[in-house]
Amino acid sequence: MAMAAKKQGKGWVYVFVRDPGSDESFLGLYNESEDLNLIPTFRSKEDANDCFLSLPREKGKKYELQAVHIDELNEDAVKSGFVVAMVDSEGKIIKE
Repeated sequence: MAMAAKKQGKGWVYVFVRDPGSDESFLGLYNESEDLNLIPTFRSKEDANDCFLSLPREKGKKYELQAVHIDELNEDAVKSGFVVAMVDSEGKIIKE
């Protein structure tokens, strides 16, 4: 894992992309207790894969895990009215 993180470089995170290709978008969720639209973001590919099955998803849509630079993700999130939330392998928000 250390090799993968080193190769990925600082500032890169993992997110799920819905319908990768021409009509793609980041997987976004609504947190009712916080009244917040968020994009679940992961520090490692392993955490993302461990959490994937517990994330709510739209039936019939394809999801792909992709590495995205955090600056690009934050920019896209703000434009769409979302916040980026780092979550762990169990889907719990990591308070930083």
